Amino acid sequence: MAVRGRGASSTPQETLERLADDVHVDLGEGEKAENRQEALGALLGFGAGVGAALCYAPLARRRVPWPVGVVALGALAMAGANVPMTVLGVTDPREWSAEGWVSDVVPHLVYGAAAYAAFERLC
Repeated sequence: MAVRGRGASSTPQETLERLADDVHVDLGEGEKAENRQEALGALLGFGAGVGAALCYAPLARRRVPWPVGVVALGALAMAGANVPMTVLGVTDPREWSAEGWVSDVVPHLVYGAAAYAAFERLC
């Protein structure tokens, strides 16, 4: 977003809105509802990152080569973010352009690299 100057994606908020509807949770009205969706949508992203790290943690005890670890962590984070959105019908990766794929894969690989480095320091 910073490099390309593009705005934030609305898919986390849309995902949260669909989840809230499915479990019958009222997020409020108007600006308050929008603010809650934005805040909780961001937390969904943090949750995907934490979930990816938790899934990867058992492997971290072994010396996983950095390319494997980076890709594994990035893929886990990407799955944690995109699978719920796909299941809820918010997005369909089959319809993404090459640019869309790159703008999704690159940040998740950056997360993978940072998380891998943290695991290497901690384990």
